[in-house]
Amino acid sequence: MLKTRLLSGTSLLIAGALLLVINVLAMTLLPAARFDLTQSRLYTLSDGTKSILSKLDEPITLRFYFSEKALGSVPSIMTYGRRVRELLEEYASISNGKIKLIVADPVAFSDEEDQAVRYGLQGVPIDAGGSLAYFGLAGTNTVDGQEVVGFFQPEKEDALEYDLTKLVYKLTSPKAKVVGLLSTLPMDGGAPNPFAPQSGGREWMILSQLKQLFDVRNLGGDIDRVPDDVNVLMLVHPKGLSEKTQYAIDQFVLRGGRAMVFVDPYAEQDVPPSDPNNPMAAMGAPRSSNLEKLFDAWGVQLVPGRLALDVRTATRVTVRGNFGPQNVDYVAWLTLDPSRMNRSDFVTGELKKITIGSGGVLVKKGEGTTRFTPLLETSEEAMLGDVSRLQFGPDPVSLIRDYQRGGKKLALAARLSGKVKTAFPNGAPAGMDGANQIKESKEDVNILVVADTDLLADAFWVDVQDFFGNRVSVPRASNDAFVINAVDNLSGSNDLISLRSREKSARPFEKVQELKQETEQQFRERERQLQAHLQETERKISEMQRQKEGGNKLILSPEQRAAIEKFRAEQVQTRKDLRGVQHELTKNIESLGTTLKILNIGAIPVLVIVLAMLLALIRVRRMKRHSLA
Repeated sequence: MLKTRLLSGTSLLIAGALLLVINVLAMTLLPAARFDLTQSRLYTLSDGTKSILSKLDEPITLRFYFSEKALGSVPSIMTYGRRVRELLEEYASISNGKIKLIVADPVAFSDEEDQAVRYGLQGVPIDAGGSLAYFGLAGTNTVDGQEVVGFFQPEKEDALEYDLTKLVYKLTSPKAKVVGLLSTLPMDGGAPNPFAPQSGGREWMILSQLKQLFDVRNLGGDIDRVPDDVNVLMLVHPKGLSEKTQYAIDQFVLRGGRAMVFVDPYAEQDVPPSDPNNPMAAMGAPRSSNLEKLFDAWGVQLVPGRLALDVRTATRVTVRGNFGPQNVDYVAWLTLDPSRMNRSDFVTGELKKITIGSGGVLVKKGEGTTRFTPLLETSEEAMLGDVSRLQFGPDPVSLIRDYQRGGKKLALAARLSGKVKTAFPNGAPAGMDGANQIKESKEDVNILVVADTDLLADAFWVDVQDFFGNRVSVPRASNDAFVINAVDNLSGSNDLISLRSREKSARPFEKVQELKQETEQQFRERERQLQAHLQETERKISEMQRQKEGGNKLILSPEQRAAIEKFRAEQVQTRKDLRGVQHELTKNIESLGTTLKILNIGAIPVLVIVLAMLLALIRVRRMKRHSLA
């Protein structure tokens, strides 16, 4: 027995020594080696980053300023700080010596703090004495180019790799691609929207982000030619464009230009000017845009006057209904998860969530030579709705109550590619020189068409906060990534595309959502039946009233009183049934939640116990066989 104990103790000591030696060797010889076992490979650099780093042709210096001593009492910042430093070290390690990383802790009144201030980093006060802490990055190249991350926001950790790679990319590619913008919406601020006052007077965040990566030029509203140096033409709500402008767009595309077009059957951001004499006129004014003439030539159609409604991708909103405030699936506002996106296309391949506001439907038109490839789609249960349902204000309750499930997916955004002919076969519009008109594209065109403009507005995808005088965006969806991916792709740069969609995505309980939607449908159906019964009862009462004679029309007959009492009793019973449906929904969700908790909390310990018992049983059997031998 003593010998067995000595052997066991010696074995443990040897195992511990080997573990220590292996760890030391791993830290010394394999400092950057690691395994990324996360489902989304969150800790693995994308191919785009590796491609950009492999193409560096000049040295870059990255100076990481992190006030480790001052921020030591903030665990979340410290954890994020280590994450940023580790990622920067990995950038330097795979850059073939082109990236020089300098890490500094800028304490108060030090040379490092002076450098951080000189580079424009944002200092954050940490005590009453006015001491500042820094958590930023300054990058420089050999030609005095400079890019800065003023302060790393912990809530933007999911976009960290994108921010860092963008900084490196801009230092190595100083000449930005040119985006020509033609928009009839106030993307640059413009007049405030009376229905969304917070969006007025400030540049849309999506435009601000485009300007960080591209040379965005506003082309105005009426042009006769797209400038030759424009790489991508971005059309937003092209409402009422002149023939001259449409011809300029046509020729730009035919001579090899790339275009991204946002049209809309009902643009919520397009608020017509109010008329004091007729306030309802503004609400009823058309808010649609289309490029029907060009679309015909390109082989695509925006279904006129129709909306894409989808119960499966509907956004949950709170409205005031007949029974007080209630949560309703607003089927005109869609929240698309990756299953509704084309995962094989560069633009949407890695996006997590896109939000659409009262968007339209695109369909391939004619037997043209262009290929129609959907990028964003609804579920198979979507239906077409009439724009008039939103014209005088949305009613989410009536939309879901009248909803009829469809049987096929509807395209919300699509890529068009292939050869196309001019939309002006009879020549240029009057007053324009058509001597050098291009009749047909020599190469395949590449056009992206999106049947919604509201997805660009801040209210639909981002929360904008003021951080010590700077605007900070906290995305709720990947709408900006979708647009930037598209412009990147159309301009011929694909290296950054894989970085756009690495942010965290909400992981909803799909079964819970299905239970909610099914019960919601039951609830609305019962409510519809109640309303129908109410109308029928009122009709019968009116009919009884018309049959009365003389001055007794204001006096209810026994039959009328009985009908009313019967309806009231049925109304009370129906309301009880509605509460029962809601109670059953809560019961089902709680039951599912309990099951999930049992599986998550209890299953693993049980598996460990079972495994330990099996190992113990095997060991006992081996000992018995050894003793018998």
